[in-house]
Amino acid sequence: FIRIPPSALTAAFAGVDVLFLISYPSHVRDYRVQVQLPAIDAARRAGVSHIFYSSLAFCGAKENDVSSAEVMQAHLATEAYLARLAAADSGFTYTVVREGLYAESTPIYTAFFKPTGGSDGRREKEVEEVLIPHDGEGPGVAWVARDELGEATARLIARYVAAAAGGGPSFPWVNGRVLLTGEKVWSLKETVEALSKVAGRKVKIREVSVEEYVGLPEVKAVFGEDGVKARTWATAWEAIRAGETAVVSGELEEILGRKPRGFEEVLEECWRR
Repeated sequence: FIRIPPSALTAAFAGVDVLFLISYPSHVRDYRVQVQLPAIDAARRAGVSHIFYSSLAFCGAKENDVSSAEVMQAHLATEAYLARLAAADSGFTYTVVREGLYAESTPIYTAFFKPTGGSDGRREKEVEEVLIPHDGEGPGVAWVARDELGEATARLIARYVAAAAGGGPSFPWVNGRVLLTGEKVWSLKETVEALSKVAGRKVKIREVSVEEYVGLPEVKAVFGEDGVKARTWATAWEAIRAGETAVVSGELEEILGRKPRGFEEVLEECWRR
């Protein structure tokens, strides 16, 4: 990552009262922490009074703060840091937005299988098995559309600003978490079956060891030859197996004011456009 001088970060946040901090794009804990916590410190020096933080919907219920997934560890560290800052300074508040797993992100949970696109130089019509360290059975994932997560977050920010100005409904997520998920939990087996419909042929999961997964050409192409990042990513399936992503909260529907789009509908939009 690029190290930005603290003074430059502080200047970037000058004049901002409410900040939406989007998490750094890496699943490795230390990378994210080394970027995100200094950004939070800089925002506070600049006078930011409330931070919305984009976290992830592992851990199960939003009250939980333990996860098996490496991808969740930096989120938990950042959430805890925000909580400590708010506890020490009554003039600073935050809201953690735990975003459900994107329906558009199924490839990273299915060994990069794309129903209408290439994978590691192979034609997708040659792919008959998804090789992952998981048998595909439940518990599963409450997949959610990425654009609806974005809309809900924008609505949350607008609602907070209106409430702070005294001109809108109350905002119950000050110094707390909101959990935004889809309306239904899909096992990974059901997920691949839905992808099969888009692909127009049968594709199934075959469970493999973590070491076999790490050695797959399509996995090395994304995570690198040494296997370090692939092994840490494999902890996501441990978390899914433990039910961490199998919670339906209902908060997304409440915030949007309508039912979220279904998983299969989102897949069709994503892969057939």
